[in-house]
Amino acid sequence: MSTPHLQGQKGDYAPVVLMPGDPLRAKFIAETYLENPKCVNEIRGMLGYTGTYQGIPVSVQGSGMGIPSIGIYSYELYHFFDVKSIIRIGTAGGIAPEVKLRDVILGQASCTNSNFAMQYRLSGTYAPIASFRLLKTASETAEKLNIPVKTGNLFCSDMFYDDANSLEEWAKMHVLGIEMESAALYMNAARAGKEALCICTVSDCPLRHEFTSAEERQTGFTNMMKLALETAVNL
Repeated sequence: MSTPHLQGQKGDYAPVVLMPGDPLRAKFIAETYLENPKCVNEIRGMLGYTGTYQGIPVSVQGSGMGIPSIGIYSYELYHFFDVKSIIRIGTAGGIAPEVKLRDVILGQASCTNSNFAMQYRLSGTYAPIASFRLLKTASETAEKLNIPVKTGNLFCSDMFYDDANSLEEWAKMHVLGIEMESAALYMNAARAGKEALCICTVSDCPLRHEFTSAEERQTGFTNMMKLALETAVNL
């Protein structure tokens, strides 16, 4: 069945979906790494592909930017297309002093300023965390591939331009990086009884005014892509 945002039928997506924010990064990954990639979604230009990697089915689907967008796409993949695991492969801003440009971060958990969890009517504060199985597999795979990673908290923000200028306060809590999708993905996975992990490449360090280019963000962060693909086929 198709949904308002994803075309196709059950079976068009593999059990494991890699999810970059940028649909052009999804296209690049599919055309560069997947065997026999098939475009399975073009609605709103949010490209999605399914192919094989080392003979194992893998899909890659753009999510767009921010909690509402990834909230929609991950929900539909989990609930309507029988997807079991989503690995976000996106960019993050480095916050902690030891985090440098192009570092790869495994998001063990996600702090957030979003009210996304209010829909669940919980009596306390929910702590969105990654699937331990995915996190453990990614960490072990990174070691085998000799890809250095940093593992810890992400800060998932509803705002890109923040008048409160709060990053220094999150750095004091030793949060590694800021991005805009992880909390919704982890909560959707938990509610659906599925799995999720965020693997991010540091594209900028805003507290130090260090930045990479748009072109590098789209096609250059290949360590993250290879790590996610190898993780997917080792689950």
